[in-house]
Amino acid sequence: MFALLAWLLAFCTAPVRTGQEVTVRILADGQTHTVTLPSGQTVAQALERAGIERNDLDRIEPPGYTLVRDGMTVRVIRIEEDFVQEEEIIPFERRTLRNEALPEGEIRLVQRGVNGLKRVTYRILREDGKETARQVVKVEVVKEAVPEIVMVGVRQPFLAQPIPGRLAYLAGGNAWVMDGNTGARRPVVLTGDLDGRVFRLSLDGRWLLFSRKGQEEGPINTLWVVDLEAAEPQPLPLPAENVVHFAGFGPIQQWLIAYSTVEPRPGPPGWQANNDLRFLPLREEGPGKPRVVVETHAGGIYGWWGTTYRWHPRGRTLAYARPDQVGTVDVRKGVLEPWLTFVPYRAQGDWAWVPGVAWAPTGDVLFTVLHGNPEEPVEEEDPVFHLVALAPDYWTGPLMLAEHTGMFAYPVTSPLRTLPTGEQAYWVAYLQALFPHQSDTSRYRLMVMDRDGSNKRALFPEEGAPGLTPQEVRWSPGPLDEKGQWAIALIYQGNLYLVQVPTGKPLQLTTDALVTALDWR
Repeated sequence: MFALLAWLLAFCTAPVRTGQEVTVRILADGQTHTVTLPSGQTVAQALERAGIERNDLDRIEPPGYTLVRDGMTVRVIRIEEDFVQEEEIIPFERRTLRNEALPEGEIRLVQRGVNGLKRVTYRILREDGKETARQVVKVEVVKEAVPEIVMVGVRQPFLAQPIPGRLAYLAGGNAWVMDGNTGARRPVVLTGDLDGRVFRLSLDGRWLLFSRKGQEEGPINTLWVVDLEAAEPQPLPLPAENVVHFAGFGPIQQWLIAYSTVEPRPGPPGWQANNDLRFLPLREEGPGKPRVVVETHAGGIYGWWGTTYRWHPRGRTLAYARPDQVGTVDVRKGVLEPWLTFVPYRAQGDWAWVPGVAWAPTGDVLFTVLHGNPEEPVEEEDPVFHLVALAPDYWTGPLMLAEHTGMFAYPVTSPLRTLPTGEQAYWVAYLQALFPHQSDTSRYRLMVMDRDGSNKRALFPEEGAPGLTPQEVRWSPGPLDEKGQWAIALIYQGNLYLVQVPTGKPLQLTTDALVTALDWR
């Protein structure tokens, strides 16, 4: 029995290595090395025996952990890493702008293109002195390219019309202005990246405040200003970003800009509102430091969407509007003073409804849109909206001016005008939903009424024509001519129109269907 166990143990024991030696040939650095070493050792040990040093990048074929065998050839591939900087040209882009103010076929160079320059850092790998890989690890723009901009005249199908003041509009991501005449139009910002969230003229028409799209992984947008009366208008960046709902010049202190901010978020709608209010002073030497007037706060029901503001015509306060409330701001205390609270509308999507608000030019009445019927129970899904007036100094509660207007009525008041009796009066323009109970998706018609809600009349478009998309229209700063004809500027089917008041006669000003924002001072 013991003999059998001894025999089995002897059979299971690993074979004892012999002292046999193997010869290995090593190719390295253009030379051939031959070494002899006991069998059972590795390639790495063979390299050590040959006195061949290697660094972390070198590659061994076969790998260093491989057991050697007689007659094996080992190759040491020397790998070198190097970083090289090269300067490369950034070709300038060529942009073509259509201009109805130039004769058809006329070409005018607006801006000469200039190539840019970038410094590129490459990581280069060489195997035995031969380049095998080149990888970009860093790109630094030394000089930005300046695009070439060519203006091409197209057939002008419309007659030029004298207009008061300065009319600015945004088309194709670029800002244009018309000075005193619809035929005298010129580009003022040609970066192609204006997003239209902010597009406001100062009261005197000299400055244009606008927002530009932010870069990837950066802010939603950035705030800029440009002097329209400079010989060569140059956009000036402001220390403000993520401005989605409101920014505007003060009506009295035109060197003061008020704005509100949001925080970018990856999910829809793309932000979380701060519902704040900040003042940014402008000086001759440049923008000052922003001052927080209203601190970041929740903003009531659906406050994640945001709050919008409107300057009082005398600049002493601002009106605010949010999904559940309208009121004014106590600028000194930094608190909101509600004038009207209502049940917010529950939108069927990743957005929230905020009523439009507009001050009377006299500053004593605030026009807005009310969700639901006054003094009646209201559900969040209720599709009923009315245009009302608020004036706590004169009456309590909202005064009904126009019923069933739809949620996007966006009232806008005209400047003061003098009646034949000598009385000062003004109009209120607003949008009327074609389908009031589906006003979230409905198109609209432009309406005008007297300040007390009387003399309502539809101006544009005519019955049966496609309606307007929701928007804030702009009144002319004065009559178009000595006959006292006023006008309203609006966007219809992507083009800029003037609609005369009270006749409703339209005048189309553009044909490229690229207009997305406007202002008129």
